[in-house]
Parts: sequence; structure tokens; C-alpha cells
Amino acid sequence: MVDKRDLLTLQDLTDEELMDILELARKLKEEFKAGVKHDYLPGKIIALLFQRPSTRTRVSFEVAIKQLGGDALFLPWQQLQLSRGETVADTARVLERYVDVIVARVAKHETLVELAENARIPVINALSDRFHPCQIIADLLTVWEHFGRLKGLKLAYVGDGSNVCNSLLLGCTKVGVDISVACPFGYEPDPEAVKWAFDNAARTGSTVVITDDPVRAVKGAHVIYTDTFMSMHVPEEEREKRFRTFVPKYQVRPELFRYAHPEAVFMHCLPAHRGEEVVAEVIDGPRSIVFDQAENRLHAQKALLLFLFGVTPTSSSPGPT
Repeated sequence: MVDKRDLLTLQDLTDEELMDILELARKLKEEFKAGVKHDYLPGKIIALLFQRPSTRTRVSFEVAIKQLGGDALFLPWQQLQLSRGETVADTARVLERYVDVIVARVAKHETLVELAENARIPVINALSDRFHPCQIIADLLTVWEHFGRLKGLKLAYVGDGSNVCNSLLLGCTKVGVDISVACPFGYEPDPEAVKWAFDNAARTGSTVVITDDPVRAVKGAHVIYTDTFMSMHVPEEEREKRFRTFVPKYQVRPELFRYAHPEAVFMHCLPAHRGEEVVAEVIDGPRSIVFDQAENRLHAQKALLLFLFGVTPTSSSPGPT
């Protein structure tokens, strides 16, 4: 293992490191499709510490680890002593003596920070209430595959200023993608994520717009992206209010695409709620690339793990421009 690196947010990566991970993910995917085996992590054990339910994140990480020659150890939070009051710090100090990496999906971002501060092995954010970096690595890979480039593209996010929105702000601005975010008042993205995004954009030349107007956000966009309005942390009593706030103004409908680029595509991190943040006609239509996103979680996870282990096979083909 090289020096310990954590991935709690995409700000933990330099712009160049994020591009390296994307290039590696592309290379691994191409080789996987060609039948090439990638036994890069024999003997490595990765713990999947999950406090929140999961489909794509859990399955993609487990499959990625096994295809890389390692072993995954799934640890549901409620089946550990954490559920009976053992501290996060103590758990981190124990797990570091058994496994090589901790992949954690948690309710509060502070839990990840505490894990990382107390574990001498890498900690990967597999979702928190504030950030979802693994999702966005796969998203950027998907956009690059679809358009053949990243710089010069525009992504419009419409909906709740969620963990996915926060991480899109960071990822897009690190690779030179313009991003516009449209959220209702009171549901804006995390202020720290917005600050980081503007800092990134000043360095890479991308633009950042935060607005409450979906039409303004979507104008000229190559990608329209949304996420559920009812994230896992939203209490039941707030759901009706959220529905009234977001629907129909922030619902992705065919009419919204009139303002986007003629070749615009639809993206969603899934799971989706048809009839809430998006209508079935859009997510199940020809512009949707949501299942390409889901597939790319596998290859993004592989690339991230190899990066953290210091295994970076070189590619002879150029990266995105």
C-alpha cells in the first residue's frame, strides 16, 4: 500500500488525479469488454461498511473487488457493535487491523471524517448526506464516452441540492465542464461545495451558475441531470411539502429539453421516482443514458481502488479534452 489516501469528497483529488482515474476507468472497461482479466489486487480485503441501503453502490463495489482479484466483506451497520453504541473511532481502529480499505456508506458525513481520522487505511465515501463522489466519477466517464470530450460541455442539474448535486459541482469544475444548478429557495447545494466549485472553475476555466430557474439552467445544456427529491435523510413528514415545492417546476419533462442543446441527454443517479423528479417519457426515452451511468459505476470503482492502492496501468490512448 502506498501512503494512505482517503476519498471523502472529490476535492481530495487534484484535477489531474481525477482525469487519471477517468482514463484508467475507460481503459479497464475497454479491456474488460475484450475479455482481459485484471487480477491487480490478489489477497486484498475491502470492507463495505453500510449504514444506508444500496443497490448500485454495493453491487458495483463487490463485483469490482472480485474482478480485481480481491475479496469484499459486507458489513451492515445494524449487525455490528456500532448499532449498540461502539464508537466510530474504535471501529476504525479495529477494522484497520483486518482489512486494507474501508468503503463506507453512512447517514452523516461527519461519520466518514471520524473513520478517516482514526483509520490508517484508506476510507472511501460510498455516500453520505453531503457528498457522493463515486457516483460522479462514473457520471463523468459516461459523459465522456457519449460526447467524446468533457471540456466545453455544459451540464444542467435541476432539483434538490443533494449530495449528488454537491459532488457534480466539484467533479464538473475539476474537468472543465460548465455546470448550472437550478434549485428552489431553501434547497440549494452545500455552501462549501459551491465555494470549492468556484475555486475549481477559476483554475480550469469552467463556469458555475446557481439559480432557481430551471429554464435558465438548461439553456444550451448537453446534459440534463436530476436526483430524487426524497433522499434517504428526508423525514416522512417533509415529503408532501417537498412534492408541492418541486413539482411540476423542477420536474424534468420533455418540454424542458426544448431549451437544451439539440443533442442533450438525460442522466439520473438512480433510484428514480417516475412522476416525481422525472416523468417516464424522459427517463425511459431515447435521450436517457441512465443505465450507461449505472454500468459505469463498476469501472469507476475499479479505477478508484487501483488509484488508492497505487496501481495505475498506463494507457497509450489520449485522455478526454
